[in-house]
Amino acid sequence: MAVLSWKQVLEDNNTTDPNSITSLSLTHKALSDVSCLSEFKNLQRLDLGFNNLTSLEGLKLCVNLKWLSVVQNKLQSLKGIEGLIKLTVLNAGKNKLKSMDEVSGLANLRALILNDNDIFSICKLDKVQELNTLVLSRNPISGIGQSLAKINSITKLSLSNCQLQGIDSSLKSCTELKELRLAHNDIKTLPNELAFNIKLQNIDIGNNVIMKWSDLKVLSSLVNLKNLNLQGNPIAEKEALAKKIKKQLPNLQILNAKPIENAVKKEEGGRVDGENESGHLDNVASDRKRKELVQTEKRTNYDVGIPLVELGTREEQKRKKQKKSEVLKEKASTNKNDTAVGDKEPAKKSSKKAKQHKASAIDDGETPFADLFGPDSSEDPLTSSRKGVNHNTLQNVDAAAGLVTFPKKKKKNKNLVTGAAALHLSSVSDEIGLGGTSTWGD
Repeated sequence: MAVLSWKQVLEDNNTTDPNSITSLSLTHKALSDVSCLSEFKNLQRLDLGFNNLTSLEGLKLCVNLKWLSVVQNKLQSLKGIEGLIKLTVLNAGKNKLKSMDEVSGLANLRALILNDNDIFSICKLDKVQELNTLVLSRNPISGIGQSLAKINSITKLSLSNCQLQGIDSSLKSCTELKELRLAHNDIKTLPNELAFNIKLQNIDIGNNVIMKWSDLKVLSSLVNLKNLNLQGNPIAEKEALAKKIKKQLPNLQILNAKPIENAVKKEEGGRVDGENESGHLDNVASDRKRKELVQTEKRTNYDVGIPLVELGTREEQKRKKQKKSEVLKEKASTNKNDTAVGDKEPAKKSSKKAKQHKASAIDDGETPFADLFGPDSSEDPLTSSRKGVNHNTLQNVDAAAGLVTFPKKKKKNKNLVTGAAALHLSSVSDEIGLGGTSTWGD
């Protein structure tokens, strides 16, 4: 447990004027008391996440706060924030909150994140007319009621992992709603009133108890729907589901986290190109093609595969025999002309020894493969190290496979994408609460 000192805050921010500080990040400091922050009148952004706070009373005088995070503390109440009317973003997720009543008067609030608490009911939010993001997932909420009856500004709503048995007409007024997450509840049907939410683009109602298509017939009215998740519902096991949904929702792009076109093709008995039966990229097939390509290259005159430990191909055996016979012939010829060599004998012997060494190195399975195709071993070591590996000869080294290859020049296949490059990751930088593309995953 630690008590925050305003002097320490000033020292950490290299200033003596508390009014000059507009933003503070005080996470992971085991703080239990932050009452000293009342001295910082111009504070607009404050992150107190991952501490031991049990009260927010010390923030009462921080009336200029616009962004506040108290995620993962030990709060049982939000008392102390009622007067922070400039707040636009409040994240109090992962605490022990029993109620959310204190936020009902925060008229400028745009994003409210209260996931993973002990909230039983949603307070009326009639005065929070600019609210566009509401996250209440993993709370023991059994119903929405009329809490959102007068809010038409909400675009993103999450009530996943609650105890909802239905949504009835509670979202009828939320005409701007684009993302709705209701996964892991006990919902049996989607009400006809959902047709008023004509702007809906993403709906996640996975892991509920929806049994038949008639329970989802309202979906045909949602012409802007692009992403739908039904996984974990009994209806998801029905045959020809994708085909039926595609007919009712021609603009739908993703069904159960996969392209709907792929799902329709599979239902018709076909396999999607580049995918296996589970809908993932068929790595086995692509690996097989690559292996076939390697084998084809090995059969050409331009590509020679030399294993790191053992040279096992017939062509290599022939080469070894030829090199041995050449060495023996040179040796015999040298012996015959021994007397005529004169002073050049030492030089020629060293040359022969170098050739013999190279021949024996090729036969030696433990010789590093880079040495086999590096500079001539008779070269001066210093000169050799400067030159490095002969890149005109050693075109490509596949260290993982233990091969040295000499590939012919080929155009790169721009369409072939493998490994990490095959995975396209998109990141959204819009700050939550400003109406941008959603980045929340609850």
